[in-house]
Amino acid sequence: MKRDVRILLLGEAQVGKTSLILSLVGEEFPEEVPPRAEEITIPADVTPEKVPTHIVDYSEAEQTDEELQDEIRKIRTKWIPMVNGRTERGPRIPIILVGNKSDLWPGGSMEAVLPIMSQFPEIETCVECSAKNLRNISELFYYAQKAVLHPTAPLYDPEAKELRPACAQALTRIFRLSDQDLDQALSDEELNAFQKSCFGHPLAPQALEDVKMVVSKNVAGGVRDDRLTLDGFLFLNTIFIQRGRHETTWAILRRFGYGDSLELTDDYLYPSLPVPPGCTAELNHFGYQFLQRVFEKHDQDHDGALSPLELQSLFSVFPAAPWGPELPRTVCTVAGDWLPLHSFLCQWTLVTYLDVRRCLGHLGYLGYPVLSEHDSQAHAITVTRERRLDQEKGQTQRRVLLGEVAGAHGVGKSAFLQAFLGRSLGLQEPTTEPSVYAINTVHVSGQEKYLILREVDADGLLDVASDAACDVACLLFDSSNPASFAFCARVYKQRYLDGQTPCLFVSSKADLPPGTLPPGPSPAEFCRRHRLPAPAPFSCAGSAAPSTAIFSQLATMATFPHLVHAELHTTSFWLRVTLGVAGAALAAVLSFSLYKALVRSR
Repeated sequence: MKRDVRILLLGEAQVGKTSLILSLVGEEFPEEVPPRAEEITIPADVTPEKVPTHIVDYSEAEQTDEELQDEIRKIRTKWIPMVNGRTERGPRIPIILVGNKSDLWPGGSMEAVLPIMSQFPEIETCVECSAKNLRNISELFYYAQKAVLHPTAPLYDPEAKELRPACAQALTRIFRLSDQDLDQALSDEELNAFQKSCFGHPLAPQALEDVKMVVSKNVAGGVRDDRLTLDGFLFLNTIFIQRGRHETTWAILRRFGYGDSLELTDDYLYPSLPVPPGCTAELNHFGYQFLQRVFEKHDQDHDGALSPLELQSLFSVFPAAPWGPELPRTVCTVAGDWLPLHSFLCQWTLVTYLDVRRCLGHLGYLGYPVLSEHDSQAHAITVTRERRLDQEKGQTQRRVLLGEVAGAHGVGKSAFLQAFLGRSLGLQEPTTEPSVYAINTVHVSGQEKYLILREVDADGLLDVASDAACDVACLLFDSSNPASFAFCARVYKQRYLDGQTPCLFVSSKADLPPGTLPPGPSPAEFCRRHRLPAPAPFSCAGSAAPSTAIFSQLATMATFPHLVHAELHTTSFWLRVTLGVAGAALAAVLSFSLYKALVRSR
């Protein structure tokens, strides 16, 4: 809604424009009227809409046409998105026709004005008033303010006598969000929840019955099984507008995030949520609880998974499907493309981590600020501390971890990501919609973590240093092709050697006979020299589900990066521990002997 209103009074000389302004301010008819009144500002706290209102007078005698055009241009450029006055292509400036000096015209002039109002839809209303008798002065400026803040033109087509398409589309989305059981109708409980959310209080039982009676008498199918249908909901808003209560419809639209253009505003979709460098964004328990309720609402058959049709129903409140066809290759699915709750939450976790602004917008389309306990979807997201602080403390409290999967062409990176989703090589079907991400949950020290694996394109790996944005790196080489290890070794030295990112070399296709190693250090020797964990063998051949041990190892390394090197040489580690204990014991014996000697000397 606009933050202030400018009202410009236009008309022929001697019609009483200045007298209207002075009568409003002084609450009495002025004996002496200047040629033109100075601009006045009505404070927000004394206006019904709580918006400051500026009233500007116009006089042919004291204001040039150029000054008038400047004032009109100011209104257009500041409040109405028009270019060069081409109002036929954009919103029109609302107009209030004022019949002043009604004390001199007892019969009124409404009949003469009605044809003009029918011809120009930007005319909101007509008011007859008298500055001398103070008749309808306050009402005049109230209607003018209302015409700016709650315009009729974007909502209603007076010629067709129906809602405009954009308005009907917005109200349809609001109806679907309010229909909690998806039965295509609003029960008394749902209507009261909607009423309380928009206006702060529920309807009285008799008022509910009266509303449904009016709808049932005027719209066939507007009420079904004592519940308000979409047709009935749209009819109610049409009646509000036709009876001059369009501020009611605007209150509904703005509560659900719509602006004057009947599009969701950026303030609603994208509330401020800064994520400093080195930090990440995660859904918190408020976000997961809300998304679980959304899932359960659309899981109509209660089978624990969303079918393609149920997912389409969920996306009906979006302008376009938020997830692409690569979804089945990104998360675990069942029975083809059916999405269980676990995978549904995984996908939301991935979106939040990769693009928090996009996640905020998606939560806004789902109505989070209206249907949850918070007024902004930013409450559903937590920003973590810097990754550098995690590395200094030797542990991370983040629930979402990112791993890079790098390697030469043909080593099985895509198969590795699909194995993370529980798909063996025999169950992986060729696809034209590959995904470079895979997300699943793993357990680390009894805690559930979301692990995101991102496949890094082999092209350019050696030319670009790591951006240090990942928590763990998985360097994949083909055990049957020794040249692929040499590539991984060069990638390690180029991207990870000088950083603090823990790395794990993985020997893929371990079910195949190993190839002949070229001269130089073996993979195991290379890892030992660089104080890295020994290469982990991996295979996803066959039809059995792949082992998850290697993914748990990656998640553990990401959670406790300082333990990676300590676990490499357990023998030397325990030897140091043993020598330390023995040294402490020897020091204790010597100290005790010295103490006894001192006692005896006394």
